[in-house]
Amino acid sequence: MQQGLTRLSHWLGSLCRLIAGVALLALLSVTILDVGLRYLGRLTGGAVSLSVSGSVELVSYLLLFSLLAAMAASVEKSQVVVEALTHRMNDALKTRLHGFYLIGFAVMGFILCTGLIDSGMSALEHGEVTQDLRISMGPIYLFAAFLSALLSLRSLLHVLLSGVFGQEEETAHGE
Repeated sequence: MQQGLTRLSHWLGSLCRLIAGVALLALLSVTILDVGLRYLGRLTGGAVSLSVSGSVELVSYLLLFSLLAAMAASVEKSQVVVEALTHRMNDALKTRLHGFYLIGFAVMGFILCTGLIDSGMSALEHGEVTQDLRISMGPIYLFAAFLSALLSLRSLLHVLLSGVFGQEEETAHGE
């Protein structure tokens, strides 16, 4: 069972890395295209007046997706260990502390997910759209809720795999 949970977590982590990578590439593409078009307009003295419509809006939502996906993808590596505070702790206490933080991430992901689902359903019900591009906010909120749920799920999986409950994490994945 533990091996199956490990595989599930790695598969979800890979999915999150893919989503984060695609969102980040799209974010960079929108930014580079917008800056390039504005520079072209400046070079031509205004003869070519092009820009990416709603670029700030696109970048902000793509940043949201990339950050949520990256958090979910790296939840098991996201703990910054302050050596000055933990160097004298025994391994069991460090493991429990790590598990405590993972539970915190799971709760945070759950709270974000439920709030975003509520916002998404409300946005769909009331026809809420983005300011510039008039894109429906419902799918944006619901996709962010999905990514928050992945953060919560991966955190819970790693609580189970971390040894907090007496099990030791299998490291057959080679990381």
